[in-house]
Amino acid sequence: MPLSNQLSDFELVALAKEGDEAAFAQLYNRYWAVLFLHARRMIADDEEAKDLVQTFFYKLLVNLSHFTFETSFSSYVYRAVRNMVLDHMKHQGVIRKYLASFQDFVAAGAPITDQEIRRRELERLIEEEVSALPAKMQEIFRLSRMEQLTHKEIGKKLNISEHTVKSQISNALRILRSRLGSGMLLFLLNHSDF
Repeated sequence: MPLSNQLSDFELVALAKEGDEAAFAQLYNRYWAVLFLHARRMIADDEEAKDLVQTFFYKLLVNLSHFTFETSFSSYVYRAVRNMVLDHMKHQGVIRKYLASFQDFVAAGAPITDQEIRRRELERLIEEEVSALPAKMQEIFRLSRMEQLTHKEIGKKLNISEHTVKSQISNALRILRSRLGSGMLLFLLNHSDF
């Protein structure tokens, strides 16, 4: 039975906490566009804004049963997305600094030890973000990137479907792109030891 569009956010959250997917979908449909515009105004990049909002809803879905809302749901989602955007902007600034520094060293023909130090620092930043992924997603991502297993091999090893493997890797890449940015994601994808 379809849910009424007249249900309040509070009622939809309560139903979603009980596992009602239609209630969560209604919250998603109710807030996705306005949260995207909210994020887009702050970072002026459609793709990054979409990724951040998608990541927010993914985290909300995964952790909804643990959330308590002290304010209205709308206040919570606006504040949460704003904080994600601010964290993203801060993190992007750090990454840009390291990438620029690394590129300067390469262009200047810096000694290999300096390049190695910069590379290790980039790898450390990436490893932190990979380690922050949910446990199952992290395991699947590492099997794909570090052990270079195919989706089929990962599915067989973990006793899950290839579709689940593909979905988890796609979600991991979306989360990492939102946290690391496209430049760092390319670095990650081009270095098989991740």
